[in-house]
Formats: sequence, structure tokens, C-alpha cells
Amino acid sequence: MLFAPVRLGSTALSAEVLTADVKNCKHFGPCGVGEKALYLNGFLFDRHYYVALGDIRRVFKRVAMSKGGFTGNGVFGAIPYLVVEYGDGTQKQCTFKREDNVDDLLAYLAKVCPGLPLHSVQAEQRLARKAQEEAVRYLDVLTPEAQAAREKLEKARTFLAGYPKLTDRLSTAAKAKRVNEHTNPAHKWVALAIVLAGLIAAVYGVIAWRRQEGFGMYFTLLGLAVVFLFSGTQVIPTMKNNKRAVTAAWEQAQKDVAGVLPEHFPLPARYAHPVVLDRMIRVLREGRAQNAEEALAVVKADLKALNADVQVSQEEYDEVVAIKPMFLVSNYE
Repeated sequence: MLFAPVRLGSTALSAEVLTADVKNCKHFGPCGVGEKALYLNGFLFDRHYYVALGDIRRVFKRVAMSKGGFTGNGVFGAIPYLVVEYGDGTQKQCTFKREDNVDDLLAYLAKVCPGLPLHSVQAEQRLARKAQEEAVRYLDVLTPEAQAAREKLEKARTFLAGYPKLTDRLSTAAKAKRVNEHTNPAHKWVALAIVLAGLIAAVYGVIAWRRQEGFGMYFTLLGLAVVFLFSGTQVIPTMKNNKRAVTAAWEQAQKDVAGVLPEHFPLPARYAHPVVLDRMIRVLREGRAQNAEEALAVVKADLKALNADVQVSQEEYDEVVAIKPMFLVSNYE
């Protein structure tokens, strides 16, 4: 191996085992999970470090400038991190571009390392307090009708848990369609023009640099910076990011979900997401509905009442951003 991963923690793997393990590890963004170790990114290279699974004490997600900001209001840019605590409590923090990669890694670790703490100590304390607060909200005994509806929804929730890719794609397609519908078309073409100008500046800079003109490097760096900056805004119209494409993706996501749903499923395909079922179950347990139809109506009303001016917890925000676009693009039908 040209660049062998660097050991973190006290347990060292032999060169042969390490080579095979890192080669076959499951990738999650810049990190990876193997049979023997967790592989972490460095400043320049992906999976540059490794920690033997037996050395890991705790793994959890940290978000700088969280999705709801520090106030819980509005939408802000988020920088997701994976934090690995090992050995005597030493921590290694890894930066990710996409938060769902961190979530997928943690979900996979929960399967291969059952019992490994996947929340920070503070998060565990907060979750315990939340569980106590929720226990007060719920009724001790439900009516027979509500109990039957709850059991039906819980079975539906278990069923959907077996199709995470389909439900995630449904949520992602709804978000893309919602963003596309509320992006000013003029902004798209302005962003595209700026990117093209950046490309032209970068090419001109390379030509000028080869001619040994001193300013060529500056044009190249400026042009590339503009291209990378605006390419990440998801505003530029592309083959996949245009009205027709995002609408087709949303319709296809609904068809794919509908294709696996059993007969008499309590939700239409456009709303078939585990979070929707979780919220419906909570509505029943709170006594605000007696059957699935009433519970869905309450969930819709709750989502309509939430906007950027309403302060919510991070957990509540994560749920809302996952499912509200599905209701918005469907006009809450």
C-alpha cells in the first residue's frame, strides 16, 4: 500500500490485515467502516487514519451552525462533523460535505457495533430529558380505536424502515422540486453567466501563465474560485437541475414507493415516509386523533403552522425539513 492509514489509538493492525480491511471497507464520504477499524479522513487524504473498532468509546455527529442555527429559527448553512472518541477519551473530528453521509455512517455502525454509544454525553442527557417530557404528554390508556390505529401505523413504520433508499429519495426529490419552484429563474441564468465568466477567466489565466505573464495565476485562481463557489449553490440550471428534471424525479420517486406499498397502506405514496408515521403515532398517543385519517390531518395542520419564525428543537427541525417539502409540493392534499 502506497499510503498506509496512520494508526490512532492503542491497537495496531498488521500490514496485511490493514491493507485488506481498508480496501474492502464501506465508504461514507471521506471516511469508511471496515470489519476491523473505522477509517477517518485527514486534511488532504480520505481514510488517512484508522481506529480499531475495539478502541472506540463513542462516535457521534456534531454540526457547526446547526440546521436551525443557534436560535432554532430559519435555515442556515451547516458544517457536519463526525467525532470519534477513543482510548483515554481523545477525540478526532472529521469534516464532511454532506450530513447524510454522517447519518449513514452512524446507522451502519449501529449495525456492526451494537451497543456503541452514537451520541455525545450531552446529547444523551438531552434525549433522556426529552423522553421524560414526552412521557408526560402521552395518554396512559388509548381508546380501542386509537390503539388499533397506533398498531397499524407502527406496522407500517416497520415496513417502510426496510426501504430507506426509496423514502430518502422521496424526501430528496421533494426538496429539489420545492427549491426549483422557489428559485427566481433570473438568478439561475445570472449564476450560470458568472460560472462561465469564471471558466473563461481561468482558461485565460492558464494561457497567460504559459506565456509567462505575471498576472496569469491570479486570473486562474479567481476564475476557479468563482466556479467552485457558484457550482455548489444548486442554483445553476443543469441536465438534472431544471423544472422538467426535478418534476420527473419527484414523480418517479412516488412511483417507486407506490410500487412496494402493500394494499390498504395508511398513507399515499407521496407522504410514505417513516417520519410522517412517527408524527402520526405521537398524535394518537397524545389523544389528538382517534384514527389514521384524523392523525394525518393533525400532522398536516402542525406542519402548516411551522415557519421560519417558529423556534423548534434540532430534532423537530430535522423531522420537518425531511417531510414538509413533500406536503408543500403536494399542496397538503
